[in-house]
Amino acid sequence: MTPTIESVSRDGEPLTGFAIGVTAARRADEFATLLERRGATVLRAPAIRIIPLADDSELERVTREIAANPPDIAVGTTGIGFRGWMEAADGWGLADELVDALGKARTLARGPKAKGAIRAAGLSEEWSPDSESSAEVLDHLLAEGVDGMRIAVQLHGATTEWEPIPDFCEALKSAGAEVIPVPVYRWTPPSDQAPMDRMIESIVTGGLDCVTFTSAPAVASMLMRAKETGLLEPLVRTLSDRVLPACVGPITAAPLEELGVRTTMPARARLGALARHVAEELPRRANRIHAGGHVLSVRGGCVVVDGEVKQLPPAAMGLMRTLAHQPGRVVSRPALLAALPGGGEDCHAVETGIARLRAALGAPKVIQTVVKRGYRLAMDPADVEAAVGT
Repeated sequence: MTPTIESVSRDGEPLTGFAIGVTAARRADEFATLLERRGATVLRAPAIRIIPLADDSELERVTREIAANPPDIAVGTTGIGFRGWMEAADGWGLADELVDALGKARTLARGPKAKGAIRAAGLSEEWSPDSESSAEVLDHLLAEGVDGMRIAVQLHGATTEWEPIPDFCEALKSAGAEVIPVPVYRWTPPSDQAPMDRMIESIVTGGLDCVTFTSAPAVASMLMRAKETGLLEPLVRTLSDRVLPACVGPITAAPLEELGVRTTMPARARLGALARHVAEELPRRANRIHAGGHVLSVRGGCVVVDGEVKQLPPAAMGLMRTLAHQPGRVVSRPALLAALPGGGEDCHAVETGIARLRAALGAPKVIQTVVKRGYRLAMDPADVEAAVGT
């Protein structure tokens, strides 16, 4: 029996029919499972590759400098980064010296994960913001005054135009502080960019309903790749309009928000909370189109007709997305032809595709033929105006 939206809700699978992109590099399997258990179809494409710096000469140099000359203030930004720093120091035989040096500094933690790592090292934080925001940490320091102080800042990873930590360090320098960047790990784009390219294409073409981010570097990496491939503008436009960007917290969302993309996030920056949040938001935001006596919801990889999930092949989905982009408006045959995989020049392929789409939907009256013009979703004029906001 084909599941319906009503039965999905009762069975605890609110994401049935939705296609969701997962960009996480760490705990990706765990997070994908949380979404799949709620019925989602998941497309995975790790956006970054984390390179531990246990053997990195720059981190060792900075660690020896801090051990020999303790800073006035130390800022821990991530739990994984702070723990990795301690582990690397232990490998170099510098753990005791580093802990002693940081014990002499005023230590600030950006959030609970960094706080936990600091305490696990036998240290204690002086202050941590409730918001888990680097911006609030910066405001706290600037309000106290940092002129003449040496401040060690644990970096998130690489520095790019879309990451907030470089601005954090520059603001402290501008206020008169001597900043010691601590590069606890480095991230790079994945060695195989094909999965990321497929995800970007799926976002731009509307093949995904939602894409999730669990770190600012993952956002930055996707934006970098889209820029390299000439798809940055359509990616940003689609994330602003048709595909929901869900971020684990405000730090992760910052690079997108700076580009004017409105994101959504849970109240607590946790993977489980993000999965629950997505499961609440996507059904709430799902489109509902009244056409031909039926109620449709067009999603990333399927169409829901009167509550029944209809899995469609790629060609049919391409046609359906194009028709639903402006519900009720006439779409020309050339425009529909362009929506078919591979395109083509024979408009007869459109007629064949529409026939197959009608059969797959099981509701032939949903799509209306407009003689000599093309095809449209069979909506009442009032419904057309409501759908396009006129």
